[in-house]
Amino acid sequence: MTIHSEHPFAVPPEQRDAARRIRGRLVAPVTLWCAEGRWRPAGLTVSSVLVAAGEPARVLGLIDPDSDLADALAASGRFTVSVLGPESRRLADAFNGTDPAPGGPFAQASFEPTPWGPRPAASESWVGAEVESIEEVGWSALVRGVIAEVAVGDSDVLAHIRGRYRAVGPD
Repeated sequence: MTIHSEHPFAVPPEQRDAARRIRGRLVAPVTLWCAEGRWRPAGLTVSSVLVAAGEPARVLGLIDPDSDLADALAASGRFTVSVLGPESRRLADAFNGTDPAPGGPFAQASFEPTPWGPRPAASESWVGAEVESIEEVGWSALVRGVIAEVAVGDSDVLAHIRGRYRAVGPD
């Protein structure tokens, strides 16, 4: 067996998509979006997220249109967005499908039910929202939700940049 210093199947830098490369250089929050589906809850780690202040405030996110979450959003019309903390790296990877999740990703942490869907019990900062619209944008689905409930904590948050997680605090 040979040990490579780089991923043996990685696309050479000069052939990589420039838009993905620039996106990777933007610091992004690591959030977990969850909704109740027709038969079971669904969730997805989402870093392409914005919150628009206003009356009412809105949350916008880009999700995989082929994900279980997309189906659950269409079925329920409600969802939660939880800001993950540094202790939730494995949970983020379980929901984005890159880490093993015996029993499924919802078995990897404690979840609390809300009127908008489940949320990780450890997440101090989260919103409950109602789907306002879903539209195709590039290879993603742009979900726009009207925020109905907000909880804000003081814990450090998990951020993503250049393919790596970073803990970010107020200092």
